[in-house]
Formats: sequence, C-alpha cells, structure tokens
Amino acid sequence: MANAHARMSKPLVCLNYQRGSFSLRALLLLFTGVLLVAVLLASMGASYGYFRQYVSSQLAGHAQDGATAVGLSLSNAIDGRDPVASSSLIDAVFDSGRYLSVEYLDHSGTVVAGRRTGLSKADAPTWFIHFADLPTPVATAQVVRGWQRLGLVNVVSHPGRAYRDLWRIAVALVLSAAVISGIGLLCLWLLLRQTLQPLNALERQAEAIGQREFRQRIRVAGTRELRQVTVAMNTMADQLEKLFYGRARLIQQLRKFNNEDPVTGLASLTAFDQRLKVEVQSEERAAPGVLLIFQLSQFAKFNMSLGRQEGDRLLARLAKIIEHFTSQHADAFAGRRMGASFVLYFPGVSSDDALPWCQSLLADIDDAYSAIANPLAVAVHGGLAPTVDGAGVPELLIAAESALRQAQSQSESGCRLLVPDSGAQLGAEAWRVTLQEALALKRFALWLQPVMSCAELVHGEPLYHQVFSRINTADGALKAALFVPMAEHLGLIAAIDRQLVHSVLAHLRLRPQMPLAISLGNASVKDPKFQQDLLAELKAAGAVARHLWVGISELAIHRHREAATRLVQSLNDLQVSVVVDRFGVGGVPFSYLKNLRLEALRIDNSFTHGIDEHGDNRFFLKSVVDIAHSRGVKVFASGVETVEEFEVLCNLGIDGAMGYHLGRPFTADNHQLTGE
Repeated sequence: MANAHARMSKPLVCLNYQRGSFSLRALLLLFTGVLLVAVLLASMGASYGYFRQYVSSQLAGHAQDGATAVGLSLSNAIDGRDPVASSSLIDAVFDSGRYLSVEYLDHSGTVVAGRRTGLSKADAPTWFIHFADLPTPVATAQVVRGWQRLGLVNVVSHPGRAYRDLWRIAVALVLSAAVISGIGLLCLWLLLRQTLQPLNALERQAEAIGQREFRQRIRVAGTRELRQVTVAMNTMADQLEKLFYGRARLIQQLRKFNNEDPVTGLASLTAFDQRLKVEVQSEERAAPGVLLIFQLSQFAKFNMSLGRQEGDRLLARLAKIIEHFTSQHADAFAGRRMGASFVLYFPGVSSDDALPWCQSLLADIDDAYSAIANPLAVAVHGGLAPTVDGAGVPELLIAAESALRQAQSQSESGCRLLVPDSGAQLGAEAWRVTLQEALALKRFALWLQPVMSCAELVHGEPLYHQVFSRINTADGALKAALFVPMAEHLGLIAAIDRQLVHSVLAHLRLRPQMPLAISLGNASVKDPKFQQDLLAELKAAGAVARHLWVGISELAIHRHREAATRLVQSLNDLQVSVVVDRFGVGGVPFSYLKNLRLEALRIDNSFTHGIDEHGDNRFFLKSVVDIAHSRGVKVFASGVETVEEFEVLCNLGIDGAMGYHLGRPFTADNHQLTGE
C-alpha cells in the first residue's frame, strides 16, 4: 500500500525537481558575473604586481641612498678610522627607525661599528606580510680617505612602511573591485530582468498548457526573438484550446446522441434500459425500487391537429417537469420510451411511498398537457411496479405495462400500482425511524472495497479503498443502496455523512497507510453547515486527512454548482483529493473539468456494465479517458463484475477499477482484507 501511495506521488516529486533547476536568467547572470569578477581579479592582480614591484624598487633605492650617505659621512665629515666616531654616526642613522641594519666593515670584513634589528613591527596583517614577501636587498657603499680605502658600509632598509603602503593599495584595489563588481552585477541583473521578463510569462503559460489550462495569454514585449516566441506561444495556446474544447464538445454531442432523447433531453430507450439493468440485476447495486411508466392519451390527435413541432414542444415542456421531479428524489432517473410514453425509476423506494409521488407527478403533467391540448379531452395514465427478488428488467417492465393498462381502462387520469406477492417493503416513516435509531445508536458500520490498478492486479495491491456505510441490524447489514435514496429524501443524509467522516478519519489514524475514499450525498454537498463541519474536522485531522479521497457526484456538481465549487476549492486547500463520482449519468457538460482541480473521475456502473458488448460506451469512455488524462485527471471505473469488462476497461486506458470481480466489500475491522 505504501508503494502504491509512493507511485501516485511520483509526478509531484518530478515537478518539484524541475522547479529547483537553474533559470536562464540565473545562468546568464552567473556566467556574466563570473566573467566580470574574473576580469576585475585579473586587473587587480596586475595592479597589485605593479605596485609591489614599485614598492620593492623604492625600498632598494632607499637602502642605497642610506648606504651612500653613511659612506660619504665616514669618508669626509668623520674620520672613518675612529671607531667611536663611526659608531656615533651609525647610531644616529639607525635610530631613525628606517633601517633593519647599518654596518661599517673594514677590509677584513670585521664589523667596526653597526646596528641590526628584526622586522618586529609593521602596519599590515601578518598573513599579508608573508603573502607579499618583499625583498630586502643589501645596499653597499665604500668608505675612503683620500686615496686610501678604509672599508664598506652595508645598509638594509626597514620594509615596514613599504608593507603598510602596499597593504593600503591592496585594500583599495579590493574595495574598488568589489564596488565595481556590485554595480556591474546590479546593472546586469536589472538589464536581464527587463530583457527576459517575457520569459517568466512564457514559463507560466507553458506550465498552464502542461496542466491543460489554455486560457492564459502573454503580452507581446521584449526583444525581437522573444516577441516572435510570444506570438507563437499565444497562437499555439489558441489552437490547443480550440482543439481540446472542440473535442470535448464533440464527445458531449456524441454522448447526447447515443444516450439522450433528441426531443426531450431525457435518457433514450437504450440508455435507460442499460441503467435500469444495473440497478435491478447488478449484484453490486441491486436494491428494491419502483418503476413507473406513464403515457399521454390522445397525443396522436394532438399531433395531427397542431402539428409535429407543437407536439415536440409539448414533450420538451413536460420533460422539464419530469427533470424537476427527479431532482427532488435522490438517484431517481427518467427516460422517454417512444411516442408519448415516459418511464421513471425510483431506487430504494417502497410502493407505498412511490404511489403518492406518482399521483402528484401525473397531476402536474395532466395540468400542463390539458392546458396546451385544449379543447381536446386528454388524460395521463401511469403504471407502477416494484422490483421483485429474482425477477429481471423484462419482468419489471411487463409488470409496469400491465399496471399501465389497468390505469388506461379508466378515462380519467390516474396511476395504478401492481402489487406483487412478495413481502412488504419499508415505507418512508419506517425508514425514518430506522435511520434515526441507527444514527442515535451509531449502528453505521464501515465496509471497504478495493480499487485495483490494471498494472498491479497481479500483486493484489489496491490503489485505495472505497468506503460504504451499512446499518447493522439483527437480520444482518443493510446495504447503502437500500437506505441512501430514502435518507436523501428524508433529509438525513448529512447526519449520516458526518458520522461517516468521523469514523473514516478515526480509521485512518489507526491505519494511515491505507488511503480511503468516501462519497458524499447530494444534499450534503449543498448544505453550508455540513461543509463547515466537514472542513473543520478535516483541518483538525491534519496530515491524516491527506490520505482521504472525497467523492462528489456529477449531478451534485451540476445541480449545486456554486456550493460544489466552493467545497472542491476548500478541499484542495487542505490537500484532500476530490473525485467526481458517478460520472456520466447526468449528461453534464465537461466544462467543470477546466475550472476545478480534481484527482479523478469514477465512471458510473451503467457505463461499465456489459461494456464488452456496447461499442458506443467503449468509444465514449475512451474519449473521456483521453480528455481526463490530458488534464492530469485519473479515471476509475466502478461496478466491474466480469473479467471481460475489466479487460476492456484496461485496454481503454483507465487507471483503476472496483467491482465484485476485483474484490468484494469487507468490514473495516477485517484486517485480513477478505470480502463478504
């Protein structure tokens, strides 16, 4: 699991490495700066060498002048044969402090008189004295009396002042070089900043294009070459934006063409039956529900009298009423079968609850139909049929059609319910009591299902685990598919999600190496109080929350765009990954992909179920995978129940999948990770 998490973080590490590399401005500044400093150092070295040579020559000249002066004094002013007088003269000269040694030697090399000292004091650092190492030559002059040669005078000048002068010159050279270098580098930095400023915008635009964000443009400025590059980048961004969003619109149109009725915008006959098959016959999502089929009477006469265009406008208007109705009932979906026949499915709903809903919907449809079709005498008839254990979609459709025929036997509008011989289902009030009791006693248990990668399936290492809530009862655990739709209808889903988040974070604190994903209810997403509580708990969890993936359904993003956008951005700030759940069922445009920072899309079961037999769905999913990957968004599939489905999905390029074929749900405290 740790390895899987490391793999998922690898691109981020690579990105940080690239950001830490040298920029062009830094390289130019470094190269030019080094060159400038090298020139100044060479100039300073040459100047220092010249001044050292000059000081050395001055030192030698001073010594020779001193020797000549002493030699002349001993030759003329003082009798050089008198040692006392000679010593007095040499003492007077030496005491000036400008000589290291002054010595008077006779013909045999014996010192007649002299003074000598060491280099004990100089106004320069010791290290500099060793570095400069000025030569101290011995200057010589002869002492004569008339034509008689008396001896030699040897003089060595004291280099203290020479070292002091040379030190001051060196300091001045270093300071001037530093000032010139600083001013030069500052001017160079300002010049490069002004000249290469467009490169910063080009870099930001390149990063945006790399993240498939094509809206950023650059102001044309800078040198001729940079202006040309800027124009080329802006042109490329325009073309890529047109290409990307043109392809997205094309895929959206193809999806509408394949899955939506062109007149009403509701699900087409094929798309509705496919989703209904998943809800009724899929082992993973199968749960009790109710199917409604209703039909407009006298619609053929309406078409004949007012024309087909008016008939299409009527159907489109009635579809708006149906869409509003389904938006009020969690997970309900509708479609058009043929002509003036419509169909709706309510998952997780009992017959007793569905009947008054049906009557209310048909009343609204009848009012709108009668007002437009006047003076025709029209009616709306509906047939309801609940699901039955062991029965499939064909049996459910036959039962609903039978109930519809019973309703059509009456002239007035109405809805008929075909009651099967199966056991009674829980009604809304019974569900309310059950859910409130489960919340109060904390009977919601965590169940986990692995999400597997195509590449890592052999090793059995999940990318993460999807979390499901189940209610512990005396008769066993109730699946989320049974109670979530009713919890949404009763307004209890936010309370359930709060308890779910709290339990999941507690589990992550114990096992942070196992990333978990949760799915929020639609009502929770739009609830400001729930958002506030969720973000506060995630913030309090700290680093643990970064191992959590939060799923928001595509319908919630579409219906509650502002609230969903605000929640996604807040989760991004906390570094919590966001997944678009049940992608594809709502017919929602892809536009939100460019505005929200998402980690992944999770394709709905209705697209993956039997995908090995549906070419249209394969084309759609392949296009979705390509667009999502181009935005840096992963794609996961749900509801995989056969090996053929998984193979097709892997060939389409998905990043991972979940389903009963890959791993059955297991309780969160089952440390052996074995399914039910």
